[in-house]
Amino acid sequence: MVDNITKNIKKLVEENERVGSYNKIVPSIIKKGIEKVNLDMFDHETRDGLLNAAGDEFFKRGDYTQAVKAYALTKNITMLNNIGDEYSGRGQFKEAVEIYSLAYNFSNDKNKLITCGEKCLVESHLSDALRAFSTLKDEARLLKLGEVCLEKEKTDVAIEVFAILSNTDRLTKIGDKCLSESRYSYAARAYELAGDKNKLSQLGDALLKAGLLGSAYKVYESAENKMMIDFIKENFSEEQLGRFYA
Repeated sequence: MVDNITKNIKKLVEENERVGSYNKIVPSIIKKGIEKVNLDMFDHETRDGLLNAAGDEFFKRGDYTQAVKAYALTKNITMLNNIGDEYSGRGQFKEAVEIYSLAYNFSNDKNKLITCGEKCLVESHLSDALRAFSTLKDEARLLKLGEVCLEKEKTDVAIEVFAILSNTDRLTKIGDKCLSESRYSYAARAYELAGDKNKLSQLGDALLKAGLLGSAYKVYESAENKMMIDFIKENFSEEQLGRFYA
């Protein structure tokens, strides 16, 4: 029993000494910033303790950028998720997804990202939902997101979703719709991601007909349509090409 008491006293003394050392060093870390401080002279346990203590102080001050840097170095998943929760609660979903993704990379725990991604989907923060679900490589949720994007006419996000899914058929259909509606830049993006050179040439023809020479030339280049590239080169000046874009 005496041995146990002695060990406990020794442990308390060591903890107090460690806390005292942290109290001396942490203010310097706070002042200098996580990315500029060198803690290589400390052992792994002490280094992590200092970084977590600094992270806690940054967190209290609301300096989440520095706190994240500290917690990332120690792979402090709990505190990273806490910061993600703070951002999510404020509706700052881009930042929340970024932090949750960082924690996910350390833990492979999908729950926070799924919850945040679903919330983004419901609240129409579709780009943020894309970031969450693409990080998880969640094909089912990405497909659902793609359909929602099409319903809400968020064509740019829909294109990126179906590109991630390598769904060339849907990309081509989106491109066709955009071409019919004269939304040429979206059509070009969809066809390029689908790798459909024939459709790109058709788009180039439409652009040329509309007098958008610069855009037509670039699209023909993407389509590797040498005949039309040479045609434009031979018949139009560089000044004309530079003036007419979609």
